[in-house]
Amino acid sequence: MAIPIAILDCDLLLHGRGHKTLDRFDLDSVSDDFLLTQFGFPREFILYLVELLREALCRRTQRSRAISPEVQVLAALGFYTSGSFQTSMGGTIGISQASMSRCVSNVTRALVEKAPQFITFNIREQSFQEFQKVAGFPGVLGVLDCVQVTIKAPNSEDSSYVNKKGFHSVGCQLVCDARGLLLSAETRWPGGLKDTDVLQRSALHTQLQDSQEGWLLGDRRYPLRKWLMTPIDSPETPAEFQYNMAHTATHEIVDRTFRAIQTRFRCLDDTKGYLQYSPERSSSILLACCVLHNASLQSGLDAWTLERTDPLEQPDGVEEKPEERDSQAEELRKQLILKHFS
Repeated sequence: MAIPIAILDCDLLLHGRGHKTLDRFDLDSVSDDFLLTQFGFPREFILYLVELLREALCRRTQRSRAISPEVQVLAALGFYTSGSFQTSMGGTIGISQASMSRCVSNVTRALVEKAPQFITFNIREQSFQEFQKVAGFPGVLGVLDCVQVTIKAPNSEDSSYVNKKGFHSVGCQLVCDARGLLLSAETRWPGGLKDTDVLQRSALHTQLQDSQEGWLLGDRRYPLRKWLMTPIDSPETPAEFQYNMAHTATHEIVDRTFRAIQTRFRCLDDTKGYLQYSPERSSSILLACCVLHNASLQSGLDAWTLERTDPLEQPDGVEEKPEERDSQAEELRKQLILKHFS
């Protein structure tokens, strides 16, 4: 005999029927310090986010008992900045753990939809000037890196997400400007791909392939190209040493930026655990955090206030076959060193 199973709505048990929206948390009732401590952002920015995402969040919750956009945003920020669906967080804003999960999914999708608005690669003359002020390196469009975010092992026997360190991750190719603003963020790559393969397959590669203005800076893991300047493997002259020093000081900006993102958004910090989701959902959460990073920076918040101070990992150099070397790029770098670092 089949036994009927009652599906219980945890929010219904907690709050009863009869509400069109469940406004359980009043932003005006708590202090600025409380919001910053619990949700990682000041009141003004939280209110800005609510209005930015309101239409999308209301569209996704056309139910008789929808959770308000304010509560959804707070739930998502609580998760992003703590990495936890703890009951205490749901209790703070008056929703169940299951509803916390739904809110994070809704807000993540809404933020991903906003990515083209907040993450754009625009060549600006001012950007060249800002980079040159860092360490005297001219013509820099942005600084490039590929970072790894730890995830749980996928259900399939797919080894493509096992990175060179032996754990599962998604790769994220980032480019940022001198302020730490992200110009490009491609978050969907399996962690097992080499950085060079990610670059080769990325939209960024297609965009910059024929660029005639400026270059990105990449570390030793990348091949030298006319639009991608890399360090000299074995510098010999004072000018080559000076070039490498300026390159390192400038390129470090992208490392600092991602460390700051991990520190603000603890769900991405592998020292606290790993994302308990599929690669696809983990990639969306990572992109949502990138959108929030840019939105907060554009709103006047400091990109590096919460930067960690971990020592930088020294990358292995890329192994290029002689026929793969770009002689035009080598000549361009040689002339760059002679003109600006001699």
